[in-house]
Amino acid sequence: MIEVEHLSKIYGSTSAITDVTFSVEPGEILGLLGPNGAGKTTTMRILAGYLPATNGNARIAGYDVHENSLAVRQRIGYLPETPPLYPEMTVEGFLHFVARIKGVSAGDRTNKVTAAIERCNLEDKRRVIIRKLSKGYRQRVGIAQAIVHDPPAIILDEPTVGLDPRQIIEVRNLIKSLAGTHTIILSTHILPEVSMTCSRVAIINRGKVVATNTPENLMTQLTGGSGYELEIEGEAALAKQVLQKVAGVSLIESMPTTGMHGHQPQENRAYLRVISQPGKEPGRDIVTTLVRAGFGLHELRRVNATLEDVFLQLTTEEKNFETEVDLAADNEGEAA
Repeated sequence: MIEVEHLSKIYGSTSAITDVTFSVEPGEILGLLGPNGAGKTTTMRILAGYLPATNGNARIAGYDVHENSLAVRQRIGYLPETPPLYPEMTVEGFLHFVARIKGVSAGDRTNKVTAAIERCNLEDKRRVIIRKLSKGYRQRVGIAQAIVHDPPAIILDEPTVGLDPRQIIEVRNLIKSLAGTHTIILSTHILPEVSMTCSRVAIINRGKVVATNTPENLMTQLTGGSGYELEIEGEAALAKQVLQKVAGVSLIESMPTTGMHGHQPQENRAYLRVISQPGKEPGRDIVTTLVRAGFGLHELRRVNATLEDVFLQLTTEEKNFETEVDLAADNEGEAA
């Protein structure tokens, strides 16, 4: 449904995205995950026809985004990070206006607007002026305008940014309810957003896609899927040297000296995290090796890798890159 091949965008001398490639299957929710300034919004704007790409191709529902821009825009719903709302209009009036400019026929317009209102749980707000709505409800109206013409593809840029926890849950459930009948690409820098909403994730960092897979597969492939947290009596450096010889161990790192459960650390204690190789279970050998080497083992706890581990492994600080890209994008937007 959505195909992106070798997409690049350059602002002056700054490359916002480079050789971005991914695809989204019909009915799937793909999460585009990355730090602030990584290139998510630039990618979204290109797919929505708001920005031209410098190089590469993108197709939605079989239509090239550049060569058939009008056909693409008729087949997508787009929610930018700031919803494009008219605050002095009522919810229902605004959606009728959007349906009209999106080419919904007069005979179908009322049914389409009613369906969007019901799907976004806006029935009791349909005659309320938009400026009087809470941020969560305004976000719902933003999603309603994106789906009012029943497009096959929906593009959502940071759809839960700025919402309170309850509003976030409501919007996530709404997005999940759209899967199957709509193909959705969702950008976010919030890790729970991906694991709770998306069936697949593309991680983007410094303008490049660095991994694409299901969250579960990424956690298994990139971190070994599981590991152990240890509290031992002895020097951490010496313990690391001993544990490096254990079969099935891929990584050993020191943990913060606040202890394994946030308690005050004990004197002469070391706190380590040991990451296993995929498919390996070295826990028994870890215990045997430490005891034989004379270390006192006070606790060993099994832990599973998280999406945060994957994210930290694949991304780095954006530093000046984020600021440069944001400024370049703002300047181009003003020029347009």
